[in-house]
Amino acid sequence: MSVVVSPAGPTHVEAVAALTQEMDRFYGATKVEPLDLRLQQIRDALFVEPTSARVLLAWDNEQLVGFASYSFLWPAIGLTRSLYLKELYVTETRRQTGAGKLLMRSILETALRSGCSRVEWTTDRDNVHAQQFYQVLGVSMNSSKLFYRLEGKELSLTLRYLASPQLDPAKRANGGEV
Repeated sequence: MSVVVSPAGPTHVEAVAALTQEMDRFYGATKVEPLDLRLQQIRDALFVEPTSARVLLAWDNEQLVGFASYSFLWPAIGLTRSLYLKELYVTETRRQTGAGKLLMRSILETALRSGCSRVEWTTDRDNVHAQQFYQVLGVSMNSSKLFYRLEGKELSLTLRYLASPQLDPAKRANGGEV
């Protein structure tokens, strides 16, 4: 296996769509968006300004075997930037072949080339294989931060709560309408 990592370009959208569909199923999705919608979402996120992320692709000849998506965040230490690794995914048949290590190396090189003071990422608590992978790389878990997420109805409810002229924390805590 001779894996090469390169930045994603507009000609890679279909390959990225196929691999992200596999990734969604890995994370438990039972339904995925129709292909035309997925293709548009990828184009919009990666190639329409302002872009939402950047992606490095791991290729074995003509086959896409993995990817790493990332964004730059500011500020980090002082007024420096950090690189946030949103997703590192290697197709199941190519795990433990060096593709993940090559993607991580490329992410770290990108961070240093870009003047980042740190690289940060998360993994699911039940993704033991990912945790073992990072341990093998010599990376220790940082437990100094807590992770928060708003999505779906909770996102809308929190926005309505924050937009309300009469903030009632008790009502919000009980899930009541604002």
